[in-house]
This record gives sequence, C-alpha cells and structure tokens, in this order.
Amino acid sequence: MSTPHTTQAYPEPTIIPRAEHGISRAQISPGALKVLYRLKDAGFAAYLVGGGVRDLLLGREPKDFDIATNAHPDEVRALFRNSRLIGRRFRLAHVRFGRDVIEVATFRAPHDGADDVDCAELSDDGRILRDNVYGTFEQDAWRRDFTINALYYDIRNFSVVDHTNAMADIKAGLLRLIGDPQVRYREDPVRMLRAVRFAAKLGFRIETSSEAPILEMSSLLSDIAPARLFDEVLKLLHGGVALETFELLRHYGLFRPLFPLTEEALAHEVQGYPLTFIARALENTDRRIAENKPVTPAFLFAALLWEPVRRRLAELISDGIPEIPALQMAAAEVTSEQVRHIAIPKRFSLPMREIWTLQPRFAQRQPKRVARLLAHPRFRAAYDFYCLRAEVGEADPELAAWWTQLQETDASGQQALLQQTQPSPSTRKRRRRPRKRKPSSDA
Repeated sequence: MSTPHTTQAYPEPTIIPRAEHGISRAQISPGALKVLYRLKDAGFAAYLVGGGVRDLLLGREPKDFDIATNAHPDEVRALFRNSRLIGRRFRLAHVRFGRDVIEVATFRAPHDGADDVDCAELSDDGRILRDNVYGTFEQDAWRRDFTINALYYDIRNFSVVDHTNAMADIKAGLLRLIGDPQVRYREDPVRMLRAVRFAAKLGFRIETSSEAPILEMSSLLSDIAPARLFDEVLKLLHGGVALETFELLRHYGLFRPLFPLTEEALAHEVQGYPLTFIARALENTDRRIAENKPVTPAFLFAALLWEPVRRRLAELISDGIPEIPALQMAAAEVTSEQVRHIAIPKRFSLPMREIWTLQPRFAQRQPKRVARLLAHPRFRAAYDFYCLRAEVGEADPELAAWWTQLQETDASGQQALLQQTQPSPSTRKRRRRPRKRKPSSDA
C-alpha cells in the first residue's frame, strides 16, 4: 500500500450534530456497532459510511453496514479474529458475526502521485485496475462516487460528517457524481449502472452534468468483466424496482451492452410483445421481493432472453428442424452468446434452459406425460413462465388455466381433468390386427 505524495486542500466539512439528524444507534446492527467501538477503543478513526448512512437518513432500512477507518487491513485483521481480508483490486476486511458481515475499508486516496503499480493501477483509457492507495479522511470522502454515498456517521459523538454537500442533494432528491463525470465514469464504467440503480431505488433524479455523459459512454461497459456484470445485474433487478430500473437502463442506452440480443429483439416488437412480456416478468419479480418470497436469477434471465430464443426457434423450425431439437439448439445458441456479455453461472443457466425447453410439454396432456412434468424439479418455474406467456397472449390461456386447476384440485379432481382431455372409447381408433394370410395352393 502507498500514500500519495501530493496533498490537496479540501473545503471544511459540515458537521450535523446528533440533535439535527434522525440516526440512532438502535437502527445500526449490533455487529457494526461492535466493529465501530472496538476500532475506536483501539485508537483508530471509525465511521459508518455510504449507503447505510444514506438509507438511515431517508428513513429506510439499510441492507448493509459499511465502515471506513484509518486502520490498515492487517490492523483490522489483528483486531478481529472473526475477520478475513478479501479483494485484490480493492483490499478490505470482512468481519463476520453469524450471517452478519461488516465490510471494513481503509481510507482511500486519489491515484495522483502513487508510483507503486501493486497499489494503484489505471488502464491506458483511465479505468481503475487496482485501488489500494491509503489516504486521509477527507481524501476518502472526495474520491467516493456519489455525494449521497459520502456521508459519515461518527461513533465518537454520533454526528454526521458531510464533506460534499450531500445533505442538500438528499433534500433535493438529486444523484450527483463527485468530480468530473467523464473521468469518474471512465475510471469505472459500472458507476453508470450504479447511477441508474440508485435513481430507481431512491426515486432520485440524476443531476444534469452527471447524466449527460452516460449516453455517450455506455459502450465502455463492454470492457467490464462479464462476471462482475452478472453481480451488478442482480443488484439492478433484485432491488424491488426492477421495472423502473429496466426502463432507465433502456433510456440511457445501458441495456444494449448487457443484453444485446434482447435489445435487438425489442426493436421488432409486435403489439407490445415482447416488451409486455418482460415488463410482466419484472413486475412479478418486484412483487415477490415485496412479499419476501424467493426469487431466482434463472427465471429472470429466462424472461429477459426468451424473445431471442423464440426468434431463433422460429428460424430453425422454418429450416425443417422439429420443435424440440430446434428449441434446444436455440437455447444453447442464445446462452452461448449472452455469457460473452454477462457470465451467467451454470447453477442458473442450466435451470434457465430447462424453463425454456419445458414450455412445449404443457400442450401434452396425456396422463403419463402430465405426471412426468409435474414431477420435474423445474416444473413450478416453467409453469409460472408459461402463465406469464399466457397473460400477454403468446401461450394458450385456457391451457394455463387447466394446469392451474390441476394443481389446485385433489386426486379425484385431477383424474377427472385428465379424463376430459382423453378421446372417448367410441372415437378411439381401433388397432387392426394384421390378417393372417391364407396359404396358397402351391404351398
């Protein structure tokens, strides 16, 4: 780790005393409080920082509690036996209390003057490759991404420290980058996705100078590792406001670098489809999150990529390939292309493909085939997917209703439903036995 050789004069921060803000220690997780107090008692600076402070000020329940300190990672590790050091690009400590993980980061500084490539490294186009330059409290605040994420809660006197006029932006509902937006987006293009995520989550408006470069620089996302983009997409679409996030991503041209095949398919929508289908899937995801029900990335990616699969399926069928093998081929091709942009782990991509390939089987209502489909481990996800398709008119609503009724009735009711789908004995074709040939006279 290194410290910059140059220093910069920063304006004096605003201190908001305890009586003038609404943050209480009762709202902070016990694990975070333990880390804050132990660092303080050991003589280190210790601040709750970032989204946790922002959300508490907005009356929201924070998802995570992050801590900033002047203690180096090795010093944090020595203080907490229940911690481990992680990260190469950005070295920090995770302190674990059961399922509660508190992230502890050392104050960082700008890269100016850092001559050690092992600590700080920028690519030729200005992107941050490694960010382990120690700095001061003030430097740490001014190198953060957005003003509303640069607020610090001081455990010594329970005040909030505002270096970047963040409180005014919170009151105005503005999302503002710290520093030159073009430089900051070039340093880390994922900040454009974070801007959209915070704007949708908080209902904030992206400040004009922070908004303007996004349309011009969206292509920079192509340089980000697909594995990192997978994590970012989950944050974007599993935050409870997936539909609003999706609309903002498309508005700012950020959806195409993430899902190029889907964006291409959206350009050919007919009577609102596939846009309506994706919207219904995202609404369904938001509803499940609001109801504390589980959501799986497999279903979400299946919905986002279904139209490219469907279009490719139609092409293959027109070439004379039967439906089932054509669907398997289309699923494999679309998945192979998509993982070049977002690395979907196999634990999600395989169920995603199963959801797709099970769709034709809902039209097969012979008792044995129905029983096999009901017993399939991916049946429920595939059924929900089929129902979404029926809602937008792409699948048979009566068939979706039949499968719904089948699951809601008892065994005798299921038997009756299955019997209704079978041809009556009088209309069944009788199998003809081959006639025995009479022996010829020559025989």
